[in-house]
Amino acid sequence: MPELPAISRRSALLAVAVLGLGGGLLASTAACTPEERPPELTVAGGESGGFYLEFAALLADLLQRERVTEKAIALTTGGSLENIQRVLSGEATLAVALADAAAQATALGKDDGQLVALGKVYQNYVHCIVREDSGIRTFADLAGKTAGVGEVGSGTTLTAGRIIAAAGLSGATAGPGRAVRQVNLGLNQALASLRDGSIDVMIQSGGVPTAPIAAAAQSLGVRLLDLSELVPATRAQSEFFYDRVLIPANSYGNAPAVWTVGVANLLLCRRDLADHVVRQIVELLVGQAQELVPKSSTGVQFLSPETLINTAGLPLHPAAEATYRALHG
Repeated sequence: MPELPAISRRSALLAVAVLGLGGGLLASTAACTPEERPPELTVAGGESGGFYLEFAALLADLLQRERVTEKAIALTTGGSLENIQRVLSGEATLAVALADAAAQATALGKDDGQLVALGKVYQNYVHCIVREDSGIRTFADLAGKTAGVGEVGSGTTLTAGRIIAAAGLSGATAGPGRAVRQVNLGLNQALASLRDGSIDVMIQSGGVPTAPIAAAAQSLGVRLLDLSELVPATRAQSEFFYDRVLIPANSYGNAPAVWTVGVANLLLCRRDLADHVVRQIVELLVGQAQELVPKSSTGVQFLSPETLINTAGLPLHPAAEATYRALHG
């Protein structure tokens, strides 16, 4: 399926303006009772240098500035899988996570019906990166190679494993000597390992551009592999809808445009999060989108009225759904 047109930061802001949803949407909270302001909110983000943590930090800052809470903290984590566990256990109030990781938690019953979404916050892009001087041109060339597939606890490990399996390069089914050896490495570790040659490819899920990858592209020289042919098989073997999305040309040095696997990135919470807190967070997502776009972002689908409610099948928190209806009609 072709990619839906990306919505740039400017387009998202114009859409918000047209809908008349500028700032100042936050409802006041009462001093006590169910409407009281929570003393602290935590946002489970991601690893240092990544899009997740940058977004989580911006959101935490906005929640505190707009007095949704007395104190808001962005948590450095391993990524989606850890974030989901933290929000379900009550260690975090909000979690940024890939939709396929959230869908898996729901399908396996790990969430006990508690995991819900506040909105789709941006489109995630799977980066499959090799050194420019490696001679690797296609995903099939990775047979028998070593891949960095994300930190333990990251959603990248789930998505990367599914892509490798869809390519027939996982486990015994790959044939003798053809299986891709999967190594858990975070973003910065994987870049260092790619540089020193201890891995042949790194698979990382994030926004475009991801700043550390962009920096490495300038000093190392990298190639992004086209994953578009693997989208249908990845969908089929996981029963999850993955998108075919485009990483634009020159996002990483002089690298040409490349098609890859896209996954919705969601902002999650527990179903028992207070309705008035949910309402205020949604109003911020809609009314102050410009405050929540990481500075490294360039033209990615992000925080637009059209995409916030597209949560890839995960149910919205009832108060979030009611707020979107009130704002959009």
